[in-house]
Amino acid sequence: MSLPLHVTAPAPQRDLSEQLRPEQAARTRPALSLVVPSYNESARLPKSFAELDAWLSSPAATPTEVILVDDGSSDDTLAQLQAYAAARPEVRVLGEPHRGKAATVRAGMLAAEGDLVLFSDADFSAPLSEARHLVRAAREGAGVVIGSREASGSRREGEPIYRHVMGKGFNLLTRSLIPGVRDTQCGFKLFTREAAQAIFQDLPSGLGGEIEGPMVTAFDVEVLFLAQRLGFRIEEVPVRWVYAEGSKVSALKDAYRMALDVAKIHVGAWRGSYPDRK
Repeated sequence: MSLPLHVTAPAPQRDLSEQLRPEQAARTRPALSLVVPSYNESARLPKSFAELDAWLSSPAATPTEVILVDDGSSDDTLAQLQAYAAARPEVRVLGEPHRGKAATVRAGMLAAEGDLVLFSDADFSAPLSEARHLVRAAREGAGVVIGSREASGSRREGEPIYRHVMGKGFNLLTRSLIPGVRDTQCGFKLFTREAAQAIFQDLPSGLGGEIEGPMVTAFDVEVLFLAQRLGFRIEEVPVRWVYAEGSKVSALKDAYRMALDVAKIHVGAWRGSYPDRK
């Protein structure tokens, strides 16, 4: 059964710390966990580290833990992540075998200790400063909050036309699975701790074996489909999104693979492979 999906306009800028409940300040569990998956990101990590440092040094990021998850990179991504974390007690690194983004995000989400858990692509195409909008929506009752490039009030900057067309076409494929969601693929999603544990614990696309090379999949669709099946309210929030050079997306190969992934979710739903609300 599909649940109502809401779209929220961004609120005036406030520090994330102002949105946290008073009792959370005295607890050892962080209010927010940030999970960042990486695969062969060596060239772009210095820029990403600079943005992460700026965000961590602002009041909006406290109290936060950061979990950097390496997806079995073949370059020196893991070494860079470890060097970055060495002098930062709020940052920890997970080194995973190369099993793809779904398994990598799953490992980080299940390891997270925060009351809220945000995952973001390593290029921070949606700037971390946008997190405050997602936090606000979660505090108002949403179990899953999607950073959206399609919701009213969102901004796309520098995106190639072919990527935009791909996204529009893909969203048509997902409408029957997740009615009302306009942007399933933005790599900027926030979950309550309860939702993160329930959704990612048995996520089928996150349980596969080792693979070779980069692979773009539709695991985001499966995450959102599971969220609705389990009864979590999904809210879509407009964000600013800036296209980052160096994308691993292949227009033809990945579009075909993602369409197959969506078909597999349909088949799994028909066979009763996914749990319903408890």
